[in-house]
Amino acid sequence: MKRERVKQILVKEFIHIVRDPKMLRVIFLVPIIQALLFGYAVTTDVRNVATAVLDLDNSQASRALIARFESSGCFHIVTHLVDESQVREALDRGTVRAVLRVEHGFESEVTAGRPAPLQMLLDGTDSNTAGIVLDYSARIAAELSREWTQARQQRLNGIRRAPPGVELQTRAWFNENLESRNFYVPGVIAILVMLTTLMLTSMAVVREKEVGTMEQVMVTPITPAEFIFGKSLPFALIAFVDVFLITLIGVFWFDVPIRGNLALLLFATLLYVLTTLGIGLMISTVSQTQQQAMMSTFFFYLPAVLLSGFMFPIANMPRIIQALTYLNPLRYFLVVIRGIFLKGVGTAVLWPQLLALGAMGILTFWMASRRFEKTLA
Repeated sequence: MKRERVKQILVKEFIHIVRDPKMLRVIFLVPIIQALLFGYAVTTDVRNVATAVLDLDNSQASRALIARFESSGCFHIVTHLVDESQVREALDRGTVRAVLRVEHGFESEVTAGRPAPLQMLLDGTDSNTAGIVLDYSARIAAELSREWTQARQQRLNGIRRAPPGVELQTRAWFNENLESRNFYVPGVIAILVMLTTLMLTSMAVVREKEVGTMEQVMVTPITPAEFIFGKSLPFALIAFVDVFLITLIGVFWFDVPIRGNLALLLFATLLYVLTTLGIGLMISTVSQTQQQAMMSTFFFYLPAVLLSGFMFPIANMPRIIQALTYLNPLRYFLVVIRGIFLKGVGTAVLWPQLLALGAMGILTFWMASRRFEKTLA
């Protein structure tokens, strides 16, 4: 591989990028905007769920119950209903996601120490949110029930302290406050780097075909390896700049901790970028137009995100789909970047993912080089 040949291709690619203002915006501005948008939008934390209340008891106990629900931070009471017919209408129209229904005689049952009727009606179209809201409701009701039971026992029997029982003490490692943003923002870095590198490299070779410069490349003494290396190196450098910018946003804007070794993060990113660049170049060599390259890129990108574990746990997928995820470089890099950011682990734990990324990167680059060699022939 001749260094001077590769240098000339590098200079040509950088000149092409710098002269195109639209390309500069796509490379640097778009990932920053997407990181900010995804950082706020991609979260599974459930807060301020629009809730309606149908209080048929209208007692001191029912009002205390409603106040406890609203003060929890999960529920936001937006309206008070007056009869049963309004419940279905509120849920059908989507003005509320939950309806808290307190039956007649709620306070009298609580005072007598008997189970008191209480109902939570949920909009189950979003099953994940509905499940979380149901869990929050059960916890609030159980905590309030325990407090009322202890107060009644003290009032009747003069018990000064709570009766003995099992007390569960929990502690979350790595993400102490259970902020879903800490889990998703590192993943946003991975998917944005994949999107950027795939889009840029998938159109690198096909652009030469469209503008008619591929014939000039064919008559030069440049080898396929030199051409592939010269085409991909600028985009690799751009990917590292994007990783740096998005990491700064995650750490300083969203307060995502980074506990691991930054050198290991850069090395893992190198292996990951090597893989995505190789896939992008393969797409570019088999495409005839930039439109074909763009469509092929999204044909690969969307399944890669869905089958990576970024949004849905891989363990919940069918076994045949789980097997397909082993061909997805994003799956491995998500484990690496989340382990470095949140857990602070090193190569002793992450070496299987690093090895897989390295093998996939070498294989995809070799296949892209072979494919380009056939294209020249």
